[in-house]
Amino acid sequence: MPAQSQIAVLESAQAFLQRQHGLYIDGKQQESRSGQRLPVCNPATGQVIGSIAQADSNEVDTAVRSAHHAFTSGIWSALRPADRERILLKVADVLEAHSEELAQLETLNQGKSIHIARAIEVGATIEFVRYMAGWATKIGGETMDVSIPVPQGARYTAYTRREPIGVVGAIVPWNFPLMIATWKIIPALAAGCTVVLKPSEETPLTALRLAELLTEAGVPDGVVNVITGDGKTTGEALITHPLMSKLTFTGSTAVGKRIGHAAVDQMARFTLELGGKNPLIIMDDADIAQVVPGIMMGGLLNQGQVCAAASRIYVQRRHYEGVLNALIDAVKGMSIGPGMDPDAQINPVVSRRHQQSIYRFLEQAKAEGVQVHQGCKVPEGDGFYVEPTILSAVDHSHSIIHSEVFGPVLAVMPFDTEDEVLALANDSHYGLAASLWTTNLNTAMRMVPKIKSGTVWVNTHVPLDPAMPFGGHKQSGMGREFGKGAVESFTEIKSVCIAHD
Repeated sequence: MPAQSQIAVLESAQAFLQRQHGLYIDGKQQESRSGQRLPVCNPATGQVIGSIAQADSNEVDTAVRSAHHAFTSGIWSALRPADRERILLKVADVLEAHSEELAQLETLNQGKSIHIARAIEVGATIEFVRYMAGWATKIGGETMDVSIPVPQGARYTAYTRREPIGVVGAIVPWNFPLMIATWKIIPALAAGCTVVLKPSEETPLTALRLAELLTEAGVPDGVVNVITGDGKTTGEALITHPLMSKLTFTGSTAVGKRIGHAAVDQMARFTLELGGKNPLIIMDDADIAQVVPGIMMGGLLNQGQVCAAASRIYVQRRHYEGVLNALIDAVKGMSIGPGMDPDAQINPVVSRRHQQSIYRFLEQAKAEGVQVHQGCKVPEGDGFYVEPTILSAVDHSHSIIHSEVFGPVLAVMPFDTEDEVLALANDSHYGLAASLWTTNLNTAMRMVPKIKSGTVWVNTHVPLDPAMPFGGHKQSGMGREFGKGAVESFTEIKSVCIAHD
């Protein structure tokens, strides 16, 4: 049944919504010279709640050159590592002080539950910033013994240095705008780089507020600039700019390929975290009491708008009917409503365009003979809601099994043998994440290496930790977020060899 009450919007969040947002360059908001603006909507109502500047190529150039000047001047890259760490820890404190404002802005702009905004979008982001801040003082090279044979009797000492790569172009998606922005920005800053960030034109608000809070925390002007606009104009100008040393992107595989090609054209480094069509495998010996709540969390978190969300549910035949019926009953009992309603369990998807895309996938599935079981009815009005949906009578001959729907849609399929389900799980051009549900340690240890995914969870699905590398196999991306490797990806290795007596 529909949920009812909503929490009150903070005055600070309301004031931010009412501002005429420009571009954030050199530590301040700047009016866009293009004069073009794009609307920003509340997915719960479909109403326009603000607007942003459409940056043109000249304004992108201004932002990149600002970041390049900040990098070459050494105001950040030459700062003592301990000072970078101190400022980044201050960033976490400032974010924490504004946590409710940020959570509300994200919910109003992206549509997600205020609970998810508070706990994950903001809470997990703050912990991520604190974790990554510590890496600023732990980046280092290696010394080595070398065996250079000439001239005879010469002696050498060799070592490596890790140096910041330069200006980073970061493009982030609309599903977790604040969190993924920090995934790009903070490791880059820890390494000594500068950043030009382009948020999705659909969810730009927390990125603009983040830029202001970075300045408040002491990040020097020009070190992080934020440009807003669409991909065709603003994004294309950013990824093709000759001063880009690295590009980092989270989003669709198709756009990721374009960014990868642009990076290669100018030999910029790149990291791509792309799409997923992630399997969740339930073995006969799984703890079924944990399975259904695990599927609901792993598949319907943020309305299924999670790159690592479970969307292909494989159930060993003995439990198939029971799990299928339990899921159908579960989605029928969910409450649906705005993210600002703390009682709503399903919230709107990000946009009308995305809502229509999900419904097109479902209509195609019906036309192919898939059984579609929809849950609670959506509220009346213009919000971008999609009913949580369970698919049955579905297999790998159906197109929806191979498409990233990115919505609250779960396909449930039976299997008989371990070899069969491994083949099914790996029958995808994606390879971002997977989960295996079993109480048998031997089964887990045997199957995990055979699942072609960047992450495999056992008896859980979707938790991430800043220390645990995250990224995809196959067409789910290149490179990794999180951990030591994420920070080092924003550095270049320099080898030094010194001849001496």
